Amino acid sequence: MAGDSDRERLERLRNRIAEAQGGDREAKGSVDEHHSLANFAWRMVTELVAGLLLGFGIGYGLDYLFGTMPILLVIFTLAGLAAGVQTMLRTAREMERRRAAEEKQKAAGTRGTGRGDGQGG
Repeated sequence: MAGDSDRERLERLRNRIAEAQGGDREAKGSVDEHHSLANFAWRMVTELVAGLLLGFGIGYGLDYLFGTMPILLVIFTLAGLAAGVQTMLRTAREMERRRAAEEKQKAAGTRGTGRGDGQGG
């Protein structure tokens, strides 16, 4: 009888450990997703600022070279802003494609579990 109660206690302990490990995995996945989104956000901000600075630098350099101080600076700064926004939009589309592919993969994985290897026959 003592052996049976020990086995039951051991089985309950194993179940508790498995539940705790499962919760850790879910939390880790959530944190990883949060960091991935933060990385995309910083990437987009960096791309916008880089476009602005590059446009400003080119405009300032050309204005200094030609002596037409404000006009090329303004034009190239606006062009840099437009390029930065375009790059940000490209990054957003890339992120959306990745998210859609992950969802499609998850959906295929859940449907494929009941069919064996997925090949007809």
